[in-house]
Amino acid sequence: MESSSFREDWVALDKLLFGCVLLLLCWGIACIFSAASGFAGHGMEYALRQIGWGVVACAACVAVFAIGYPKFMDMAYPIYGLTLLLLALMTLAAPAVKGAQRWISLGVVRIQPSEFAKISLILLLSKFLSRYPPLTLKTFLAGWGVGLPVILLLLGQPDLGSALVYLFIMLCVIFVAGAPLRYLFSMAGLGLSLLPFAWFFLRDYQKMRLLVFLDPTRDPLGAGYNALQSRIAVGSGSFGGKGFLQGLQSKLRFLPEPHTDFIFSVYAEEFGFWGTTLLLVIFGIVFMRIVAAGMKSRDVRGKLLVSGVAAWIWFQMFENIGMSMGLMPITGITLPFLSYGGSSLVAVSIALGLVGSVYVSSAKRYRQL
Repeated sequence: MESSSFREDWVALDKLLFGCVLLLLCWGIACIFSAASGFAGHGMEYALRQIGWGVVACAACVAVFAIGYPKFMDMAYPIYGLTLLLLALMTLAAPAVKGAQRWISLGVVRIQPSEFAKISLILLLSKFLSRYPPLTLKTFLAGWGVGLPVILLLLGQPDLGSALVYLFIMLCVIFVAGAPLRYLFSMAGLGLSLLPFAWFFLRDYQKMRLLVFLDPTRDPLGAGYNALQSRIAVGSGSFGGKGFLQGLQSKLRFLPEPHTDFIFSVYAEEFGFWGTTLLLVIFGIVFMRIVAAGMKSRDVRGKLLVSGVAAWIWFQMFENIGMSMGLMPITGITLPFLSYGGSSLVAVSIALGLVGSVYVSSAKRYRQL
């Protein structure tokens, strides 16, 4: 892309979307600092790490935006193939961390490939379904079939939380691609009918998570401890919150993993109902601006790509906040832009770079009409 063209695209970028994302990122760094302050005063260490990842994420977003989504679409199949190969090698050879094979160690940092695999799945579905719309039973099943291998590899790690995100992404993209509702309802009915049998394939800790979701007091000092402490943190924030750095659940280390899985609990305790409402409004703006980019696109590939990114961000937000409040089972899914972690932040930033490219391409077409 020529420099003059890049400058024009940069001016046309959706400023409201990326302004809200930067605001969420800054809030996340502040919450991580607060949450990790209870780890023997490691708040600054974790905050500085997240700032470093934030710089990398911004650079990745700009680079992807400058390249443009059409070029990534051209490489969708090779990218997906490399993703499957990497996940397969991880399942076979990667060391287990907390009972799962999800990370690759690169010296001082660890990378979680499943986060970046979401991008490859969205690119694959967007390209495949734009060429073979799921209007017939054959193409509908083919759309599910091309994404099934990555889900099976994730279940083998095991990473049930990420697999649920992938399934939701596939459902939304296939729906936007024009799949008849009778096919979708039939697929949903088949999935519900198989749920009782899925119980026998779950690991013991996964079964316990579902049981304590229904009744956290079943094991209050074990599997139900996280859920109970998270509810206490959210509820103790009341309307106005206890104030920044004043949350006791994280500072006294009652709340496990406060800087990652339960960052929303830390935020809710310190900023209360009104602060949480403002956070949800900002997330709502981000989601609506992403959807708007897809609705403006006249390229089916771009429309499907944006729908996949919107589904990804919405589902993770819904699941993370829901599990923090006891409304959803605990799955270990991070809250986009707020939770500590480089892989998730860089991956979602790359996805937003693709969304920005779709938005600018649509704006160009409108100006030419």
